[in-house]
Amino acid sequence: MKTNIRVNRKRPESLTKQITDQLSGLIESGVMTVGSYLPSERDLAKQVKVARNVVRGSYDALMRAGKIQSEGRKGRTVRAASGKKRSGSKGAGGKSRKK
Repeated sequence: MKTNIRVNRKRPESLTKQITDQLSGLIESGVMTVGSYLPSERDLAKQVKVARNVVRGSYDALMRAGKIQSEGRKGRTVRAASGKKRSGSKGAGGKSRKK
């Protein structure tokens, strides 16, 4: 999928944030549909003319936000809106006690 992501090196936001915001907008607007694959780190980095670690940082941020998920070696896909990560409700340490 050819994305229309652009970065402006003169803006105060980091390149990673610029890419993250644009991808997030494409996902939220429905341009990138649930289950569709994102470009590989290498392909997007080459297209936008940035280092791969910039794209990796953007993808990591989107994964933490619950917008995309990793499919292993297949790549990363857009998650369903209801697929957001929920914070644990078990309290400190992640263990519940029974008496």
